[in-house]
Amino acid sequence: MSVDTEFTAYAVARAQRLRDTAYLLCGDWHAAQDLTQATLVKLYTAWKRVERAESIDAYARQVMLRTFLDTRRLKRSTERPTADLPESAAPAGDDPALRLTLLSALARLPLNRRAVLVLRFWEDQSVEATAQAMGLSVSAVKSLTQRALAELRAVLRDDTVLAELDFLLV
Repeated sequence: MSVDTEFTAYAVARAQRLRDTAYLLCGDWHAAQDLTQATLVKLYTAWKRVERAESIDAYARQVMLRTFLDTRRLKRSTERPTADLPESAAPAGDDPALRLTLLSALARLPLNRRAVLVLRFWEDQSVEATAQAMGLSVSAVKSLTQRALAELRAVLRDDTVLAELDFLLV
């Protein structure tokens, strides 16, 4: 099987999941699409090395996370907050108000706290895998997760959140 065929099969199979993760990191569908494309380009250029990795998905997440943090660091001084959220792409049956509330609260967190919550709870990564992806110690990830959840709870309380979010406020 050629490199192009292997990479294309991987990209087709995982692009939606990568885009969803990118959206949680960015909070914007256009930026998420750009981040996903940048991640896939980096994966393609290093595919021979990537396919030897223990987990291609973990490698891809790490590439995405580093790309996200690097670009955000460079653009931080030109960022302008906005109150407008993109249209929800929630699957049928999801509560759009709940989803928008959570996404809005997540977007208000600092980058590293947002990243640790996305990796731990959206990507369902272990503390160890998150620590490796973020280049932190296991104890630092635990502390960061605890602070991020506390801050997320505070943000949600300030916004007088829906009853469905009680599980976060305990």
